[in-house]
This record gives sequence, structure tokens and C-alpha cells, in this order.
Amino acid sequence: MFTGIIVELGKVLAIKDTGDHRVTISTARNQCSIAIGASIACSGVCLTVVEKGTGFGGETGTGWFAVDVSGETISCTVPAQWQVGARLNLEPALKLGEELGGHIVSGHVDGIGEVATITRDGASRRIDFLAPADLAPYIAAKGSITIDGVSLTVNTVSDEADGRARFGVNIIPHTADVTTLGALEPGAAINLEIDVLARYLMRMQSTTRAAS
Repeated sequence: MFTGIIVELGKVLAIKDTGDHRVTISTARNQCSIAIGASIACSGVCLTVVEKGTGFGGETGTGWFAVDVSGETISCTVPAQWQVGARLNLEPALKLGEELGGHIVSGHVDGIGEVATITRDGASRRIDFLAPADLAPYIAAKGSITIDGVSLTVNTVSDEADGRARFGVNIIPHTADVTTLGALEPGAAINLEIDVLARYLMRMQSTTRAAS
């Protein structure tokens, strides 16, 4: 489990075809704090560390870890994040007893959304996103949502004629600086994970209706 509070930005250093895709990602974290088999959320995708080290590509002191990414994962997430040079929001798994600073995040991407508009709102940026129709019922004003692994609060939500949901969030300067959200532009694709509580409530409602 995760909280959606990003600890650092990593960069895709290399991608190797192993049947799946072995993706090597840079990290500034102490290698002692990264265990083989540990889970790390990479722009909202929960992945397992299979290798780690320092000095990647002859660059002294460059820390890195590697994960195996299946074709299924790539097909369900933003394709651009699986390219050499792509920046990723990184968060290690939550440890028992740690502060839950964001909201409960599973690291399982539910769908791909799109940046609709970006406007200035004081010192912050107001970003409106479009979510696919199958996720629209799970998005509510003042509810939580995860965008590229970042825990955010939905400010407003409205329904589009095509069934998609348009929802807005505010990105404060700190969040823009320490995550990839500061570099988003209209039309960009993003990973979406809906609030886990909304997922279970919708499931409960659907089974109740089916039984009645």
C-alpha cells in the first residue's frame, strides 16, 4: 500500500527486453533502504524491485533499481512513461506505523485520463482532467484521486456529453516542483487510480441492485 506522497523523482535509465521489459530507474535513495522484492510505486504503478546498484552506465554514485514490467502493465498505463529519459514519481511502500499523509493508494492503475486545461489560480495551477466513462461514477467533489501516483483532492467534477467525467484539482507550487505534475501540458495522458473506498462502495451498490 502507498499514500500518494511522492518522495523523489526518478528517471528511466534503460529498458531491456527480457520477455517482459526490465526497466532501470535512477534513485537518490540510500541503497540500504531498498530491498530486493520491495514494492515501489512508479508514477502510480506498483512494481517489484528485482535488481539494484550504483554507478549505472559508468556514472559514479548514480543509484538505481530495476523492475520487470509486463505487457499487461504497459497496455494499462501511459505508454510515454516506459521510455528512456522519462521522469517518474517514486514512492516506497507504506510501513506499518508511518504517517498516512495522503490517502490509501494501492498502486493499481484503473485507467488513463487526459489533461483538458491548465490555468493559473493564484500561485497554484488549476488543472482540469478528463476521466474515461467507466471511471466517472467513482469521482466525487472533495474526494481523493491518484494522478501519476500523486494523492490529490478533487475540487469540482462534472459530466461530459460522451460520458466522461471532467474534474479539477489545484497543484500548489511545492507539488509542481517535486513531481511530474508541474510539467504537464494540455493533451497529456496520465495514470488514474480511483479512491479504494469509492471502488468498494460502487461494487456494494451494484450487487445490492442486482439482488433486489
